[in-house]
Amino acid sequence: MYLVVTRTFPPEVGGMQSLMWGLARSLSKLNLTKVFADYNDGHEEFDKSVSFSIERVSGVKILRKYRKSYMINEYLTQNLKVQCIIADHWKSLELIKTKKKKICLIHSKEINHKKGSRLNNKVLDVLNNVDNVVANSNFTKKLAIDLGVEEQRIAVINPGVDPVAEIPKTDLKKAEEILNGKKQRLITVSRFDKRKNHEKVIMAIRNLKEIYPDIVYTCIGYGDEEENLKKLVIELKLEKQIIFFRNIPNDLKNALVAKSNVFIMPSIIHKKSVEGFGIAFVEAAQYGIPSIGGKDGGASDAIIHEKTGLICDGNNLDEIYSSVDAIFKENKHLEYGKAAKLNSENFHWDKIIESYKRIL
Repeated sequence: MYLVVTRTFPPEVGGMQSLMWGLARSLSKLNLTKVFADYNDGHEEFDKSVSFSIERVSGVKILRKYRKSYMINEYLTQNLKVQCIIADHWKSLELIKTKKKKICLIHSKEINHKKGSRLNNKVLDVLNNVDNVVANSNFTKKLAIDLGVEEQRIAVINPGVDPVAEIPKTDLKKAEEILNGKKQRLITVSRFDKRKNHEKVIMAIRNLKEIYPDIVYTCIGYGDEEENLKKLVIELKLEKQIIFFRNIPNDLKNALVAKSNVFIMPSIIHKKSVEGFGIAFVEAAQYGIPSIGGKDGGASDAIIHEKTGLICDGNNLDEIYSSVDAIFKENKHLEYGKAAKLNSENFHWDKIIESYKRIL
């Protein structure tokens, strides 16, 4: 029996939620699986629809981890069939007392604390006492080693995706109408925050439109930088080139990705925040869309440079400009897109779970 311990889980929406849902679902096909997850509004209908047991933990957030760990420790003493505990975060294992096999996932930002600091020591107390640490990319593995995690414990297993469903024709038609016949189509689907680097892409568009007058950049998401980005677009007089969407139906979002030419997210390190992997690159690749990602972080695990897309220095505006220019020259995006779609199959959950089976 497998026990999955997670702070985030559907029906809540997000990258971590999708990761833990895909992992729990895949594990349940191998063995009896139970999930301990934080309470989420509207979870009842979702929980009824799945084939494994989900225990929700409610209460004041600051006290929830204590209640949750107590419940898990009690469960472990009463259920001897549990073979392995798989956790989404080091904090999810901090108070779990057991000699059962433990696996902890790491993603980058949550472990990125100054070496020797109190938080770094707390992270190491957990990660150097589990059986396996699963890093979401080679970048995250290196970060963990640099911060003091024992290398022999770490396995790199990229996040998985489900094969994409067919997009309704009505949404494809609507996406085409929104893009209005533009020839060079860039898109980013992510939170609007400094790390994602929308700002420099917008600044690059200002110069790119001189050689690509039909360029358009679609930004889908929300976040702290939203208003600043919209102000920048007005300042640079790019209202005709930049489109913002906040809350749109999932099928329309996917249609806009599928009807674009290039997914672009040249992420940078902002304070302690860093892109550990970049599942959005793989999601775009499934539609045959190549990507431009940043060299800071784990994008190079998702993008094969000059094969399924390009890796550039997100801190360098000229490199972003040159990368967009290079991918549109001689229709390179078509060649990269075909390779990206083929490569995306390596990230399907039925293949990713094989790597987990080797450490379970």
